[in-house]
Amino acid sequence: MERVRPKTIWRFLLPVATLWWREMVRFVRQRHRLLGTLGQPLLFWILLGGGLGGSFRPPGGPEGFSYAEYVYPGMIAMVLLFTAVFATITIIDDRREGFLQAVLVAPISRSRIVCGQALGCTTLAWLQGVLFLLLAPAAGVSLTPFAAVASAAVMFLVAFALTSLGLVIAWRMETIQGFHAIMNLILVPIWLLSGAFFPASGVPVWLQWIMRLDPLTYGVAALRRCLYLENPVLAGEVPPLLPSLALTLVFGVVAFVAAAATARRTAI
Repeated sequence: MERVRPKTIWRFLLPVATLWWREMVRFVRQRHRLLGTLGQPLLFWILLGGGLGGSFRPPGGPEGFSYAEYVYPGMIAMVLLFTAVFATITIIDDRREGFLQAVLVAPISRSRIVCGQALGCTTLAWLQGVLFLLLAPAAGVSLTPFAAVASAAVMFLVAFALTSLGLVIAWRMETIQGFHAIMNLILVPIWLLSGAFFPASGVPVWLQWIMRLDPLTYGVAALRRCLYLENPVLAGEVPPLLPSLALTLVFGVVAFVAAAATARRTAI
């Protein structure tokens, strides 16, 4: 069996690493994106936690479990979602400026182009999610080191899935306005119905089924489970950890394959 040469591996990884690095550089030059992606979820968290805290108690939650603590994992998911949206929308700018056309004439597959884009946007989303994770004590969540590492790992899976889904949409869009329209129609409802804003228990049966079919539901559930590894009761009535992780991984793989297929079929 012929051994894979390191030079061959480097040739395969170089385009992916280059596109990943470009996303890092672009973010450093556009640091206002950090304010946008962290500021809005933080504002939502403060307003929702303060406004609904006196009238909402999560089902199955212990005495003193506040709405601000309940919605905290959902706000992390919102950070990941918003970063994925802001990052993948740059694909449309790249097409306008001619950069995407220049990349596509290079002797590399479109799958590797999508991989570099996905990993770059995922890294940005994950780093900003980790910053929001530092607010766990303010939410009343006592994070152990192991729980923090496990939560960060889940956040990476969720960020990769959302970024890949964003790429599926961005590669099809010609205008930023069209991207925002599809985002509001698809991505925002996916977040709202994931259990981030309200639990599945207590809602009508038809809405429960929609929430079960929402792939982000299991990413948010896995995040809740990891945040409360030491006290699983506080996670509430959500799907178990291992099935949630498996379904989140499947979500990410399917979304990435769809993004790569969309890129191969799209004419630039």
